[in-house]
This record gives sequence, structure tokens and C-alpha cells, in this order.
Amino acid sequence: MSDFSGLSALLLNCSLKTSAKESHTRRLLARVAGVMEAEGVPAEILHVLDHHVAFGMVEDATEHGADRDDWPMIQEKVMAADILVIGTPIWLGVKSSVATLAIERLYASSGHTNDKGQWLYYGKTGGCVITGNEDGVKACSKEILYGLQHIGYMIPPQADCGWIGEAGPGPSYGDVVEGADVPAGYDNEFTNRNATYMAWNLMHTAAMLRDSGGIPAEGNTSHGWRDGSNAADLEPEPVV
Repeated sequence: MSDFSGLSALLLNCSLKTSAKESHTRRLLARVAGVMEAEGVPAEILHVLDHHVAFGMVEDATEHGADRDDWPMIQEKVMAADILVIGTPIWLGVKSSVATLAIERLYASSGHTNDKGQWLYYGKTGGCVITGNEDGVKACSKEILYGLQHIGYMIPPQADCGWIGEAGPGPSYGDVVEGADVPAGYDNEFTNRNATYMAWNLMHTAAMLRDSGGIPAEGNTSHGWRDGSNAADLEPEPVV
């Protein structure tokens, strides 16, 4: 059996709903969190709009004139977690503005390094959850997962899951539908399977990174990439 002891996860709910209770994205995040917690991995769901997160490619906006910025507190939770999941609804076919804001604020700290001299998020694992009632699950996942890997997160196989109902107006994930036995989407085998795969693959990858001490610090550190074994120092092939 896999050993996930000592791992933890943070799930950022980037819903546009001001109330976490009304968020459909939170309901699917909760399914992923439930799989993790059943395996002994604490999984906190943080509703971003419960906090005041300032705009800007900065670590702490109060140092740049803002009256308040709660992102430094969220960043502390990000750094304490082995796994980060970003959840977003689909609007106009793309991720929410809150999800974009969260990724921008993550990016603002990405130039720092870890204890091995690698970029800050090396050794952490990332994934995403998407909900909506229009097309866009794969498009939103593509943007989020690219952003996370670009700043250093490890993205495992099947690192996304989502649910969309019929195109156009209709019930969103978790809505009670008259005559149905369960809320909308709860019995969708495709979504349930992918949410389960995703949760397990995130835990497996985080455990492998933990057990191996993260990504080897060779050829990828901020000051060590220029050693003689790197392609940057090799003579280029002549142009024919």
C-alpha cells in the first residue's frame, strides 16, 4: 500500500460566487478532497473570495500601496502544502478571473529558490478542477496546468477533472434537479472516475517526490545550470 503520511493538500476554490456554500466548483473540489482525506492526506479547501487578494505581480501588495492584501497568508499555506489544486468555473469558455489572479500571485514568488537552489515550487505537485455548463474543461485545464508546471510544479498524468452539463442554461454541478435521485453530476461516472484518478495520481506523485527528496538538483539550479555538461556550453552544430 502507498504511504501518504506527512503529505498535505491545498485546494484553491476560484469560484466567482462570494459564498462558498453556493459554489458548484467547491462541490467537485470536495469530492477530490474526500478521496485524499480517506487516505490520510489533510486537504484544505480555501475559498479565495473569502479573502481580499490584491491585483499585481507582487508578493505583498501592501508594500506597494495597497491598504490590504491577504495573499501572503494564502502563500504560506501554498508553501506548506505538498499538493496544490486550483478549482475554477468556466465563463465564456475560459477560467475565472479569480483563477487568473491566483496564478499571477503564485508567479510573483516563483523567482525565489528552495534549499537546493531550484525555483521555489520545485518538488510540489499540481492539478485542477473545472465545472460549468458549457464547453471549456480541457481549455481551462490546459491553461492552469501549463501555468503550474511553468513555475515549477510537477504535473502527474490525469491531473485534471471536470463536469459540464448540457450546453446552455441548465443545472450546475451539485444542483438539485426535480425528479432526479441525486444532485446534478454526482452520479456521472466519467467525472467520478477522473476525480478519483486525479486525487490518487496527485498523492502518488507527491509521495514519490517526498521519498526521492524532490527533483534532483542537477542542471536546473539558478546558479548551476552552466556547468560543462549543459548544452548551453557545447559547440553548436555547423549550419549546412
